[in-house]
Amino acid sequence: MRLFLLVLCSFFSVVSGATAGVKLKDLVEVEGVRGNDLVGYGLVVGLDGTGDGLRNIPYTEEALSSLLERLGVNVQGEQFRPKNVAAVLVTGTLPPFARAGMQIDVTISAIGDASNLQGGTLIMTPLNAADGLIYAVAQGPVLVSGFAAAGDAASVTEGVPTSGTIPNGARVERELAFDFTNLNSIRLALRAPDFTTAARIEKAINVGVGTPIAVMLDSAAVDIKLDARFQSPAHMMSAIENFEITPAQKAKIVVDQRSGTIVLGAEVRISSVAIAQGNLSIRIRETPGVSQPNPFSRNGDTVVVPRTDIQVDEGDRSVALIEENLTLADLVDGLNALGVSPREMIDILKSIKAAGALHAELVAQ
Repeated sequence: MRLFLLVLCSFFSVVSGATAGVKLKDLVEVEGVRGNDLVGYGLVVGLDGTGDGLRNIPYTEEALSSLLERLGVNVQGEQFRPKNVAAVLVTGTLPPFARAGMQIDVTISAIGDASNLQGGTLIMTPLNAADGLIYAVAQGPVLVSGFAAAGDAASVTEGVPTSGTIPNGARVERELAFDFTNLNSIRLALRAPDFTTAARIEKAINVGVGTPIAVMLDSAAVDIKLDARFQSPAHMMSAIENFEITPAQKAKIVVDQRSGTIVLGAEVRISSVAIAQGNLSIRIRETPGVSQPNPFSRNGDTVVVPRTDIQVDEGDRSVALIEENLTLADLVDGLNALGVSPREMIDILKSIKAAGALHAELVAQ
């Protein structure tokens, strides 16, 4: 436990020193420059008997019949029940500035009762965006990281065999209608909105360029006007995206009760507070006795006499005093003095927050 806290303390000391000099492109997103989600419905063929049961999943049979008819195979009225076909949804993201001919990764997920997609091949599947237009077409062998094996009396499953990927499995067929070159201004959106950080970004750009072209709109946006010295908005972004900014950090503590994980920000402060921590354990042991009548006695019954032994152990109770306006390292040292586990530390942090002595946002997951 002590080693865990010392490593945690040392880690945050490094992080707090590394916050100085973060590149602008690591703090903001350029408004309008983003990816677009794609989705499509397709078929995976070539499975080893692990495909959909066509009696239970009729839409797989309909899609397969439609595909074969487009390929010139007439299956009307025929009864075919292949077990090597699975209906899937294909998802991917069209990156910003994607050009026709580029290839993107796609994810394949079974939507029927197929048990394994390993060894399957995705047949040509169009991918649509939110506007209903086709922007890419996916096809190729499915890579599955999980596996499943079963016998008569036992089965084993590792990972998720009903989901896989196809690296570079989709080819872009249509480009987004977004002309970045003709923009007269660029709006930067902060990933972590903060007024101080936005003001520092505004100052760094204006000082670095030598002209007041940046204006802070609010805690989440900074507007930049195109300077005549730059040939295009792309050239201007290339010039300013490597400016170093010192972001302001909000005091925050994130705890995960299930795993016992605690993440404390370097700006966490705590007022003077005393903490007592101890464990109470109660042990109850039953040792019943037997009372029998004397030998050859005509009267008397055998009786079970209950005997209960109760022990109460309050453990080693301790009290730690944490003084006013301590840093993260002092807070960790104070809790370490109590010898608490990470899960107990979560309860202590919640109690300190409830007492009004913890000056940070406590996020419980």
